[in-house]
Amino acid sequence: MAATNTAGGHLSAVQTPEEQAGQEYFDRVIAEDSRIEPRDWMPEGYRKTLVRQVSQHAHSEIIGMQPEANWITRAPSLKRKAILMAKVQDEAGHGLYLYSAAETLGTPRHVLNQQLLSGKAKYSSIFNYPARTWADMGAIGWLVDGAAIANQVPLCRASYGPYGRAMVRICKEESFHQRQGWEILFELSHGTPAQKQMAQDAVNRFYGPALQMFGPPDDDSPNSRQSMAWNIKRFSNDELRQRFVDMIVPQAEALGLTLPDPDLKWNEERGHYDFGELDWNEFKSVIAGKGPCNVQRMQRRRQAHENGAWVREAAAEYARKEAAAQQTADTALIGA
Repeated sequence: MAATNTAGGHLSAVQTPEEQAGQEYFDRVIAEDSRIEPRDWMPEGYRKTLVRQVSQHAHSEIIGMQPEANWITRAPSLKRKAILMAKVQDEAGHGLYLYSAAETLGTPRHVLNQQLLSGKAKYSSIFNYPARTWADMGAIGWLVDGAAIANQVPLCRASYGPYGRAMVRICKEESFHQRQGWEILFELSHGTPAQKQMAQDAVNRFYGPALQMFGPPDDDSPNSRQSMAWNIKRFSNDELRQRFVDMIVPQAEALGLTLPDPDLKWNEERGHYDFGELDWNEFKSVIAGKGPCNVQRMQRRRQAHENGAWVREAAAEYARKEAAAQQTADTALIGA
């Protein structure tokens, strides 16, 4: 069977005239750095890539609520409890925005949710690590949410409209989350020696996993290259990781804390910080479900899903009754 080139260099079977027109429109939009909307024609590979990326992002927001929600009742002050509660609520909202964006690509939310519950879909590896102390709330805010911002701000320009628009609001709220983490670490690092050590230990735990959030090295990330060709992503994994390291080194100095990397040093020739190799075997192990909290996080997610069954059933029944009432009203109006 003959084949034709498509955006991103892939090959597909010969297209119908309608598909050819759609492909030409799609290629033009991507070349002009404009946006594809839900009703526009798009290559099936583009659709699948977006469903995978957007839903994985949504799953990460929902699972990411767990380590922080566990600290709401144990936060050291009423102010900290309120701030942490607001952050967890934000993350639930982020999940909602992203699931809604994914649904515009044709995959219903219950399917996306089932993919997570069955283990078919993945979420960010960082959320399979335990939050052992209150200082971890600071490290998660500063490092994890900081890495999220570095990764997600370019996504505000993603070529798929609903995804890019969702990211605008998400990034604004993530900035608040990073600020919260910074303040926690700053207070601890300028407190007693024991508090400073607690902050340092938290940074030691989350530094490596936070850098792994950007994904595997570029040489081992074909999905990243394709996403860049389609203007979904704007920078490669390694580029984003480098930008993040350059950003956090002076911030760590301001905190009075040390980043746990003996190879970290300024490279005058490159104009960037050099940093050590990450433990990619650990990363792959966590992604494969063998991290410290993989089993626990999924057990709690499945339990929450089961406990919420009555809410879904009630909402479905309410929607059914509303639709029936509307149909009755419409029939009466036609009869009149």
